[in-house]
Amino acid sequence: MELTTDLRLGDCAEILKELPNDSVDLIFTSPPYADQRKQTYGGIHPDEYVAWFLPISEQLLRVLKPTGTFILNIKEKVVNGERSTYVMELILAMKKEQGWLWTEEFIWHKKNCYPGKWPNRFRDSWERLIQFNKNKQFYMNQEAAMVPMGDWSKARLKNLSNTDKIRDESKVGSGFGKNISNWLDRDMAYPTNVLHLATECNNKKHSAAFPEGLPEWFIKLFTKEGDTVLDPFMGSGTTNAVAQRMKRNSIGIEIVPEYHAMVNNELKPVELYLLEQNKGYDSSFPNRRIEIR
Repeated sequence: MELTTDLRLGDCAEILKELPNDSVDLIFTSPPYADQRKQTYGGIHPDEYVAWFLPISEQLLRVLKPTGTFILNIKEKVVNGERSTYVMELILAMKKEQGWLWTEEFIWHKKNCYPGKWPNRFRDSWERLIQFNKNKQFYMNQEAAMVPMGDWSKARLKNLSNTDKIRDESKVGSGFGKNISNWLDRDMAYPTNVLHLATECNNKKHSAAFPEGLPEWFIKLFTKEGDTVLDPFMGSGTTNAVAQRMKRNSIGIEIVPEYHAMVNNELKPVELYLLEQNKGYDSSFPNRRIEIR
């Protein structure tokens, strides 16, 4: 199996036009947030952000496969003591003007967020990861994201009551119910939509950092080996490095020549794998690069 890592230098609004229709399985990216990263990306004013991003998301919609997923990592900034609304405005514009489906929203809980004190709010310890799709039927391998049940299950499932052995309907009339006995003999469970990952900033070559575990989680959830992952705001190439390690093809687009050259020097453009030796990707830490976007 031949895997490619295609790294392109330029403005993604233009480079994306070179990609074929329906050619990408997963888009995972973190664009410059409004009025941030001015030294590296110039900064986009919150009032101009939607107009700036919509031509890009139009191209992303075109290149994404009908079964594909787009994960957008973004967070509103605080302006004059209150949150900006540009992210909500962007979601509505993508949905109403371009036809994107806003399928889900994940939370990245940053376990080691920066300390600080503000007069009207607390430390900011989370960011959004917004899931968009072209269709309601998309590829999703939920079993790949399952997590261990945990020690709580040993005590909770040891002595079940009669109520635990039947479907116990919600007392508030919501229509939801549970049958605790269904959890017997299970070692794994489906996760929540909150991801608990620490930020990692060992390398100061890029101004925006996220851990390798972030794209890794979504790549294993929404793609298969041999699929194609796109990051139109590549930065220092974390998404592409993870995709290569997990035996996925990838495309990275970066407008800053220094970052493009750095990633180009680190990642091999072509990797060859023998199918008969395929044992899945190696998620061990020793083979990971420095975890900086």
